[in-house]
Amino acid sequence: MANFSRARHTIFSHLNINSIAVPGSSACSSAPSKHAFLFVVLLLLCFAFSYTGGAHAQSQRSRGAVSSTPTPPLPAPPDLTRSSTRHETRRFGYGGTLTVYGAPVGSITIEAWARNEVDITAEIELKGGTEEELTRLAAVNNFVLDEDGSHLTLLTTGTHDRKFMKRSAKDFPKKLLTLPWKIDYRIRVPAQVDLDIFAGRGVLNLNNIDGAISLHAGESTASFTLSGGDVVSTVAGGSVLLRVPVNSWRGRGASIRLARGDLTVELPAGFNGDVDAKVLRAGRIENNHPALVVRERAPERQLRARAGAGGAMLSFEVGDGVIRIKTATSGN
Repeated sequence: MANFSRARHTIFSHLNINSIAVPGSSACSSAPSKHAFLFVVLLLLCFAFSYTGGAHAQSQRSRGAVSSTPTPPLPAPPDLTRSSTRHETRRFGYGGTLTVYGAPVGSITIEAWARNEVDITAEIELKGGTEEELTRLAAVNNFVLDEDGSHLTLLTTGTHDRKFMKRSAKDFPKKLLTLPWKIDYRIRVPAQVDLDIFAGRGVLNLNNIDGAISLHAGESTASFTLSGGDVVSTVAGGSVLLRVPVNSWRGRGASIRLARGDLTVELPAGFNGDVDAKVLRAGRIENNHPALVVRERAPERQLRARAGAGGAMLSFEVGDGVIRIKTATSGN
């Protein structure tokens, strides 16, 4: 406003406003006076509009006007998919230990067979925008085997492993690090073998393994058909099914924990063993096995029961969800 006042004073001083007659006086007939008066009015109007326009722009800037620059579009999903199969076999005697580090996404199926070998089949699926990208991904998203006496380790390598990428693929394009991929493993082992399994998200199947089993998994649909051993399993979420096809568990027992989801236990009609079940927070326990009777009183959402003459302890724990115990059907 101060700038506007100074401009007005300057205009009037240069035009000698005192010599301009007011309309209606005798001097009003003078043409130069009329022209000077109109010129002054027009200049004042121009300064007024200029001031208000500048003030409006300054106000917009002070309020942080939103930029009109359009938001860049999201990148398109990869168009190409490459699938490949890798097969490996290693001599492996009874009583050895197999450690499996699975992919972030993918299934793991481990089953017993009669040979003294470990047989591994891996189905690898990669996604990328071009064939060149798929080739770069295939060089890192894979697995390696490490043999140390009676201990065999299967280690999945890939873009999820920062240490591996820094060591083996320093110039790897960053845009490829987030592309989806998975590996599905099918592994056959001797029945008397110990397993250490670290799985990501996907289906899990363990069939007829009699050794010690330690399992840690993320979101999963897990199915275990086991007759014995020393089993400790922790699953973050999803569903877990344990089938026991024999009347008495051979081994120390089993402890199966599920953070959230449904845990189903199928036992033979003539099963002998002890069962402890617990739901930590929200959920319930459904005991539909007629031979499983309460052996001692327990707090709400807990069950301490025995079937037949008792035997190995089977322990089940769910954070939030349902534990169902029922009789195995002949079809299963």
